[in-house]
Amino acid sequence: MEIQLLGMTVLWLFLYGYLIVASIDFGAGFFAYYGKVTKQDHIINRLISRYLSPVWEVTNVFFVFFFVGIVGFFPDTAYYYGTALLIPGSISLVLLAIRGSFYAFGNYGSKDNNLYLFLYGATGLLIPASLSTALTISEGGFIEKRGENVVFLAKELFTNFYSWSVVILAIVSVLFISASFLTYYAHRADDQKALELLRRFALFWSPPTILASFLVFVSLKQHNVRHFENILDRYWWMFMLSLLCFLIASVLIWMRCRYGTAFIFVMFQFFFAFFGYGASHLPYILDPYITIYSGYTNDTMGITLVAAFILGLLLLIPSLFLLMRLFLFDADYVKGKKL
Repeated sequence: MEIQLLGMTVLWLFLYGYLIVASIDFGAGFFAYYGKVTKQDHIINRLISRYLSPVWEVTNVFFVFFFVGIVGFFPDTAYYYGTALLIPGSISLVLLAIRGSFYAFGNYGSKDNNLYLFLYGATGLLIPASLSTALTISEGGFIEKRGENVVFLAKELFTNFYSWSVVILAIVSVLFISASFLTYYAHRADDQKALELLRRFALFWSPPTILASFLVFVSLKQHNVRHFENILDRYWWMFMLSLLCFLIASVLIWMRCRYGTAFIFVMFQFFFAFFGYGASHLPYILDPYITIYSGYTNDTMGITLVAAFILGLLLLIPSLFLLMRLFLFDADYVKGKKL
């Protein structure tokens, strides 16, 4: 495998890890606020709090690795995306700061402050919506190079059908992934009331996830024909596997059995879709300005970064495993017997 392709694959693994872990976190915040508004917080919010307490601080580790890595491997991305993401990137950073701050205030300060919970829940939807613009911009059509200057076409981004379809997919995917995991978590906690409520959430958000995915495909055909045809010609099987995993997960949740297996299939669903999207988009990182070959750093730096990031991944995964073993899935902790 070429060093450029290997480097992009490692970075994509980090971004996929962030997709799953952050989605659970973001969706959990929204469900906590929804439970408060609908007077069902006594059913699910203690369970959600037990999940969030050990993991909220480590969620962004995957994102930091990806951000540092993409600039290290492909320095040109800083030049182009630095301009394009100035607005959506700044919004995301502000929202992440608000989310972290108000989670801390809400849990270690005013426990029942509705404003803190609202901000935590709202940012859980707004952050993925703002971050998804990076994938939209990568498809091209939103950046122009005029001489030595890079110009971001903000109006085109905010009035583009494909852009909004990606935002919708990001939001509903977050809610589906989170509800699927929390359903399994409620099952492990042997909390039947929370299980039934979260199971309904998972089933409710499953059809919008697939519908939003088809909406993205339709809009992609209009926006970037090359990428769309590459999916149909070479990578259609990955999206079919994604659909199959979705159906298996939904059936298992609907039948009230094997919730852990169902969530594993949800992860496979997004794995195949995410890597199918990434592979079909290659060699472009930013169409048509940056490819994995034109924007690549030198071989020495590339090999060093690949080795460093693989080692980081090998350290991060066992750390998360220990976190889950010692806290999240500890028999007493998950049932609220140990804090």
